Amino acid sequence: MARPQTLLSRLSIALIGLACLAGQAQTSYSRVVEPADGLAPIYNLVTSAKQAIDITIYELVDTTLTSMLAKAAGAGVTVRVILDQNNEKSRNAAAYKYLTANKVSCHWANPAYACTHQKTITIDAATPNAKSAIMTLNLVTADYATTRDYAVITTDAADIAAIETTFNADFTNAKITPPEGDHLVWSPTNALSALEGIINGATRTILMSEEELSDSALITALTSALGRGVAVTMVQENTKGSYTPELTTLKNAGARIAVYTATAPTAYYIHGKAILADHGTADAKLFLGSENVTSASLTANRELGLIFSDTPSMDGVEAAITADYNGGTKF
Repeated sequence: MARPQTLLSRLSIALIGLACLAGQAQTSYSRVVEPADGLAPIYNLVTSAKQAIDITIYELVDTTLTSMLAKAAGAGVTVRVILDQNNEKSRNAAAYKYLTANKVSCHWANPAYACTHQKTITIDAATPNAKSAIMTLNLVTADYATTRDYAVITTDAADIAAIETTFNADFTNAKITPPEGDHLVWSPTNALSALEGIINGATRTILMSEEELSDSALITALTSALGRGVAVTMVQENTKGSYTPELTTLKNAGARIAVYTATAPTAYYIHGKAILADHGTADAKLFLGSENVTSASLTANRELGLIFSDTPSMDGVEAAITADYNGGTKF
Protein backbone atom coordinates (compact mmCIF):
# COMPACT_ATOMS: atom_id res chain seq x y z
CA MET A 1 0.00 0.00 0.00
CA ALA A 2 2.87 2.35 0.68
CA ARG A 3 3.99 2.45 -2.92
CA PRO A 4 0.59 3.53 -4.39
CA GLN A 5 0.23 6.21 -1.71
CA THR A 6 3.69 7.55 -2.53
CA LEU A 7 2.87 7.71 -6.23
CA LEU A 8 -0.43 9.40 -5.49
CA SER A 9 1.30 11.96 -3.29
CA ARG A 10 3.84 12.68 -6.00
CA LEU A 11 1.06 13.04 -8.58
CA SER A 12 -0.82 15.45 -6.29
CA ILE A 13 2.29 17.56 -5.78
CA ALA A 14 2.90 17.63 -9.52
CA LEU A 15 -0.68 18.70 -10.23
CA ILE A 16 -0.47 21.45 -7.60
CA GLY A 17 2.75 22.64 -9.20
CA LEU A 18 1.16 22.69 -12.64
CA ALA A 19 -1.81 24.63 -11.27
CA CYS A 20 0.53 27.19 -9.74
CA LEU A 21 2.39 27.55 -13.02
CA ALA A 22 -0.89 27.96 -14.87
CA GLY A 23 -1.94 30.69 -12.42
CA GLN A 24 1.37 32.47 -12.89
CA ALA A 25 0.99 32.28 -16.68
CA GLN A 26 -2.40 34.02 -16.44
CA THR A 27 -0.92 37.08 -14.73
CA SER A 28 0.19 39.86 -17.03
CA TYR A 29 1.61 43.33 -16.58
CA SER A 30 1.41 46.29 -18.91
CA ARG A 31 3.75 49.18 -18.12
CA VAL A 32 2.95 52.80 -18.79
CA VAL A 33 5.75 55.38 -18.90
CA GLU A 34 4.68 59.01 -19.07
CA PRO A 35 4.79 61.28 -20.91
CA ALA A 36 5.80 59.04 -23.84
CA ASP A 37 2.89 56.59 -23.63
CA GLY A 38 0.17 59.18 -23.14
CA LEU A 39 -3.13 58.38 -21.44
CA ALA A 40 -4.40 55.93 -24.05
CA PRO A 41 -3.57 52.87 -21.92
CA ILE A 42 -5.54 54.32 -18.99
CA TYR A 43 -8.46 55.48 -21.13
CA ASN A 44 -8.59 52.09 -22.88
CA LEU A 45 -8.69 50.33 -19.52
CA VAL A 46 -11.68 52.41 -18.43
CA THR A 47 -13.60 51.94 -21.68
CA SER A 48 -12.99 48.18 -21.62
CA ALA A 49 -14.97 47.78 -18.38
CA LYS A 50 -18.08 45.65 -18.77
CA GLN A 51 -19.48 45.56 -15.23
CA ALA A 52 -17.68 47.81 -12.76
CA ILE A 53 -15.11 50.58 -12.38
CA ASP A 54 -13.63 51.50 -8.99
CA ILE A 55 -11.23 54.44 -8.72
CA THR A 56 -9.31 55.85 -5.77
CA ILE A 57 -7.53 59.05 -6.75
CA TYR A 58 -5.85 62.05 -5.15
CA GLU A 59 -6.66 64.53 -7.93
CA LEU A 60 -9.25 64.19 -10.70
CA VAL A 61 -9.60 67.10 -13.12
CA ASP A 62 -9.36 65.21 -16.43
CA THR A 63 -12.69 65.91 -18.15
CA THR A 64 -12.00 63.33 -20.86
CA LEU A 65 -11.87 60.67 -18.17
CA THR A 66 -14.87 61.95 -16.23
CA SER A 67 -16.88 61.92 -19.46
CA MET A 68 -15.85 58.29 -20.00
CA LEU A 69 -16.96 57.42 -16.48
CA ALA A 70 -20.32 59.14 -16.98
CA LYS A 71 -20.83 57.32 -20.27
CA ALA A 72 -20.00 53.98 -18.66
CA ALA A 73 -22.40 54.63 -15.79
CA GLY A 74 -25.11 55.60 -18.27
CA ALA A 75 -24.57 52.29 -20.06
CA GLY A 76 -25.14 50.32 -16.87
CA VAL A 77 -21.57 49.91 -15.58
CA THR A 78 -21.34 50.37 -11.80
CA VAL A 79 -18.88 53.23 -11.29
CA ARG A 80 -17.55 54.25 -7.86
CA VAL A 81 -14.94 56.92 -7.15
CA ILE A 82 -13.09 57.84 -3.95
CA LEU A 83 -11.68 61.38 -4.02
CA ASP A 84 -9.27 62.96 -1.57
CA GLN A 85 -10.79 65.72 0.53
CA ASN A 86 -8.14 66.60 3.12
CA ASN A 87 -5.79 68.26 0.62
CA GLU A 88 -7.60 68.41 -2.72
CA LYS A 89 -11.32 68.81 -2.07
CA SER A 90 -11.52 72.13 -3.92
CA ARG A 91 -9.78 70.74 -7.01
CA ASN A 92 -11.90 67.58 -6.93
CA ALA A 93 -15.19 69.35 -6.34
CA ALA A 94 -16.06 69.80 -10.02
CA ALA A 95 -15.46 66.11 -10.76
CA TYR A 96 -17.50 65.09 -7.71
CA LYS A 97 -20.44 67.26 -8.77
CA TYR A 98 -20.35 66.17 -12.43
CA LEU A 99 -19.96 62.47 -11.70
CA THR A 100 -22.67 62.45 -9.02
CA ALA A 101 -25.05 64.06 -11.51
CA ASN A 102 -24.24 61.30 -14.00
CA LYS A 103 -25.00 58.12 -12.01
CA VAL A 104 -21.50 57.70 -10.57
CA SER A 105 -21.26 56.95 -6.84
CA CYS A 106 -18.67 59.33 -5.36
CA HIS A 107 -17.24 59.27 -1.86
CA TRP A 108 -15.04 61.82 -0.12
CA ALA A 109 -12.06 59.87 1.23
CA ASN A 110 -11.74 58.93 4.87
CA PRO A 111 -10.50 62.03 6.73
CA ALA A 112 -8.76 59.76 9.24
CA TYR A 113 -5.83 59.56 6.81
CA ALA A 114 -3.59 62.60 6.47
CA CYS A 115 -4.69 62.44 2.85
CA THR A 116 -5.75 59.80 0.35
CA HIS A 117 -2.89 59.91 -2.13
CA GLN A 118 -3.59 56.50 -3.73
CA LYS A 119 -3.99 56.39 -7.52
CA THR A 120 -5.72 53.19 -8.62
CA ILE A 121 -8.28 52.12 -11.23
CA THR A 122 -9.84 48.65 -11.03
CA ILE A 123 -12.26 47.27 -13.59
CA ASP A 124 -14.54 44.24 -13.43
CA ALA A 125 -13.16 42.86 -10.17
CA ALA A 126 -13.88 39.13 -9.60
CA THR A 127 -14.49 38.54 -13.32
CA PRO A 128 -12.17 37.11 -16.00
CA ASN A 129 -11.78 40.67 -17.33
CA ALA A 130 -10.45 42.02 -14.00
CA LYS A 131 -7.53 44.45 -14.15
CA SER A 132 -6.06 47.11 -11.88
CA ALA A 133 -3.95 50.09 -12.84
CA ILE A 134 -1.62 51.12 -10.02
CA MET A 135 -0.30 54.57 -10.86
CA THR A 136 2.09 57.27 -9.76
CA LEU A 137 0.17 59.85 -11.79
CA ASN A 138 -2.80 61.96 -10.86
CA LEU A 139 -5.61 62.40 -13.37
CA VAL A 140 -4.77 66.01 -14.21
CA THR A 141 -4.72 66.84 -17.90
CA ALA A 142 -2.34 69.78 -17.56
CA ASP A 143 0.34 67.52 -16.08
CA TYR A 144 0.45 64.81 -18.72
CA ALA A 145 2.71 66.35 -21.35
CA THR A 146 5.67 67.36 -19.16
CA THR A 147 5.58 65.08 -16.14
CA ARG A 148 7.54 61.87 -15.56
CA ASP A 149 5.12 59.30 -14.21
CA TYR A 150 4.56 55.55 -14.27
CA ALA A 151 1.74 53.03 -14.07
CA VAL A 152 1.38 49.29 -14.29
CA ILE A 153 -1.81 47.49 -15.30
CA THR A 154 -1.96 44.06 -13.67
CA THR A 155 -4.19 41.00 -13.91
CA ASP A 156 -2.84 39.41 -10.71
CA ALA A 157 -6.00 38.00 -9.10
CA ALA A 158 -4.74 38.14 -5.50
CA ASP A 159 -3.62 41.74 -5.86
CA ILE A 160 -6.89 42.80 -7.50
CA ALA A 161 -8.92 41.07 -4.79
CA ALA A 162 -6.89 42.85 -2.08
CA ILE A 163 -7.32 46.22 -3.81
CA GLU A 164 -11.07 45.65 -4.10
CA THR A 165 -11.43 44.55 -0.48
CA THR A 166 -9.67 47.71 0.64
CA PHE A 167 -11.69 49.87 -1.74
CA ASN A 168 -14.94 48.53 -0.30
CA ALA A 169 -13.78 49.39 3.22
CA ASP A 170 -12.46 52.82 2.24
CA PHE A 171 -15.70 53.62 0.40
CA THR A 172 -17.53 53.43 3.74
CA ASN A 173 -14.70 54.73 5.97
CA ALA A 174 -14.50 51.30 7.63
CA LYS A 175 -11.34 50.36 9.49
CA ILE A 176 -9.18 47.84 7.64
CA THR A 177 -5.68 46.44 7.54
CA PRO A 178 -5.36 46.08 3.77
CA PRO A 179 -4.53 42.57 2.53
CA GLU A 180 -1.19 42.53 0.73
CA GLY A 181 -2.12 40.10 -2.04
CA ASP A 182 0.96 38.94 -3.89
CA HIS A 183 2.85 42.23 -4.30
CA LEU A 184 1.06 45.17 -2.70
CA VAL A 185 2.65 48.02 -0.73
CA TRP A 186 0.06 49.85 1.37
CA SER A 187 0.33 52.99 3.44
CA PRO A 188 -0.01 53.36 6.31
CA THR A 189 0.60 49.65 7.02
CA ASN A 190 3.51 47.88 5.28
CA ALA A 191 4.96 50.65 3.08
CA LEU A 192 7.96 51.64 5.16
CA SER A 193 9.08 48.06 5.79
CA ALA A 194 8.50 47.09 2.16
CA LEU A 195 10.62 49.94 0.77
CA GLU A 196 13.32 49.30 3.36
CA GLY A 197 13.24 45.68 2.22
CA ILE A 198 13.83 46.39 -1.46
CA ILE A 199 16.71 48.77 -0.62
CA ASN A 200 18.27 46.51 2.00
CA GLY A 201 18.00 43.51 -0.31
CA ALA A 202 19.85 45.14 -3.21
CA THR A 203 23.32 43.72 -3.86
CA ARG A 204 24.45 45.50 -7.05
CA THR A 205 22.41 48.50 -8.16
CA ILE A 206 19.56 50.77 -7.14
CA LEU A 207 17.89 53.18 -9.56
CA MET A 208 15.43 55.66 -8.07
CA SER A 209 13.08 58.32 -9.42
CA GLU A 210 11.40 60.41 -6.73
CA GLU A 211 9.36 63.55 -6.28
CA GLU A 212 9.89 63.84 -2.51
CA LEU A 213 12.78 62.60 -0.37
CA SER A 214 12.93 63.13 3.38
CA ASP A 215 12.23 59.91 5.30
CA SER A 216 15.20 59.32 7.59
CA ALA A 217 14.83 55.52 7.69
CA LEU A 218 15.05 55.21 3.91
CA ILE A 219 17.90 57.73 3.71
CA THR A 220 19.75 55.52 6.22
CA ALA A 221 18.94 52.40 4.18
CA LEU A 222 20.32 54.03 1.01
CA THR A 223 23.46 55.17 2.82
CA SER A 224 23.97 51.64 4.11
CA ALA A 225 23.51 50.24 0.61
CA LEU A 226 26.18 52.60 -0.70
CA GLY A 227 28.43 51.52 2.15
CA ARG A 228 28.22 47.88 1.13
CA GLY A 229 29.09 48.68 -2.49
CA VAL A 230 25.68 49.04 -4.14
CA ALA A 231 25.74 51.60 -6.95
CA VAL A 232 22.89 54.08 -6.36
CA THR A 233 21.65 56.33 -9.18
CA MET A 234 18.92 58.83 -8.37
CA VAL A 235 16.70 61.23 -10.31
CA GLN A 236 15.13 63.72 -7.93
CA GLU A 237 12.73 66.63 -8.19
CA ASN A 238 14.38 69.38 -6.11
CA THR A 239 12.35 72.52 -6.71
CA LYS A 240 13.56 75.35 -4.44
CA GLY A 241 16.29 73.05 -3.12
CA SER A 242 13.77 71.28 -0.89
CA TYR A 243 15.80 68.10 -0.58
CA THR A 244 19.33 69.46 -0.82
CA PRO A 245 20.31 68.29 2.71
CA GLU A 246 19.21 64.71 2.04
CA LEU A 247 20.79 64.70 -1.41
CA THR A 248 24.04 66.02 0.04
CA THR A 249 24.12 63.14 2.52
CA LEU A 250 23.62 60.61 -0.25
CA LYS A 251 26.06 62.33 -2.61
CA ASN A 252 28.74 62.28 0.08
CA ALA A 253 28.09 58.56 0.55
CA GLY A 254 28.68 57.94 -3.17
CA ALA A 255 25.31 58.24 -4.92
CA ARG A 256 25.05 59.54 -8.48
CA ILE A 257 22.28 62.14 -8.54
CA ALA A 258 20.57 64.26 -11.18
CA VAL A 259 18.04 66.88 -10.15
CA TYR A 260 15.12 68.62 -11.83
CA THR A 261 13.43 71.83 -10.73
CA ALA A 262 10.32 72.05 -12.96
CA THR A 263 11.43 75.38 -14.39
CA ALA A 264 11.70 76.86 -17.89
CA PRO A 265 12.41 76.14 -20.65
CA THR A 266 11.06 72.55 -20.38
CA ALA A 267 9.24 72.62 -17.01
CA TYR A 268 9.81 68.85 -16.91
CA TYR A 269 8.66 67.51 -13.55
CA ILE A 270 9.73 64.31 -11.78
CA HIS A 271 6.53 63.05 -10.20
CA GLY A 272 7.01 59.29 -10.57
CA LYS A 273 7.94 57.17 -7.58
CA ALA A 274 10.09 54.20 -8.60
CA ILE A 275 12.80 52.04 -7.04
CA LEU A 276 14.52 49.44 -9.23
CA ALA A 277 16.93 47.07 -7.50
CA ASP A 278 19.51 44.85 -9.24
CA HIS A 279 18.15 45.40 -12.75
CA GLY A 280 19.27 42.73 -15.19
CA THR A 281 19.78 40.03 -12.57
CA ALA A 282 17.61 37.11 -11.51
CA ASP A 283 16.84 38.91 -8.24
CA ALA A 284 15.70 42.20 -9.79
CA LYS A 285 12.70 43.92 -8.18
CA LEU A 286 10.73 47.03 -9.03
CA PHE A 287 8.62 49.28 -6.81
CA LEU A 288 6.07 51.56 -8.46
CA GLY A 289 3.33 53.38 -6.63
CA SER A 290 1.94 56.50 -5.05
CA GLU A 291 4.25 56.50 -2.01
CA ASN A 292 6.80 59.28 -1.76
CA VAL A 293 9.93 58.88 0.37
CA THR A 294 8.46 60.88 3.25
CA SER A 295 7.27 59.88 6.69
CA ALA A 296 3.76 61.22 6.06
CA SER A 297 3.42 59.32 2.80
CA LEU A 298 4.65 56.05 4.29
CA THR A 299 2.95 56.14 7.68
CA ALA A 300 -0.03 58.54 7.65
CA ASN A 301 -1.59 58.64 4.16
CA ARG A 302 -3.66 56.10 2.28
CA GLU A 303 -1.29 55.04 -0.51
CA LEU A 304 -0.74 52.04 -2.77
CA GLY A 305 2.18 50.62 -4.73
CA LEU A 306 3.55 47.22 -5.63
CA ILE A 307 6.88 45.40 -5.73
CA PHE A 308 7.18 42.94 -8.60
CA SER A 309 9.64 41.49 -11.11
CA ASP A 310 8.16 41.85 -14.60
CA THR A 311 11.06 42.22 -17.06
CA PRO A 312 9.41 44.55 -19.63
CA SER A 313 8.23 46.83 -16.82
CA MET A 314 11.70 46.91 -15.26
CA ASP A 315 13.32 47.56 -18.64
CA GLY A 316 10.97 50.47 -19.33
CA VAL A 317 11.61 52.08 -15.97
CA GLU A 318 15.37 51.55 -16.27
CA ALA A 319 15.37 53.28 -19.67
CA ALA A 320 13.34 56.21 -18.33
CA ILE A 321 15.48 56.73 -15.23
CA THR A 322 18.65 56.47 -17.28
CA ALA A 323 17.37 59.06 -19.76
CA ASP A 324 16.31 61.37 -16.93
CA TYR A 325 19.67 61.01 -15.20
CA ASN A 326 21.49 61.85 -18.42
CA GLY A 327 19.20 64.82 -19.07
CA GLY A 328 19.16 66.24 -15.56
CA THR A 329 21.44 68.62 -13.73
CA LYS A 330 24.12 66.67 -11.90
CA PHE A 331 24.02 67.31 -8.18
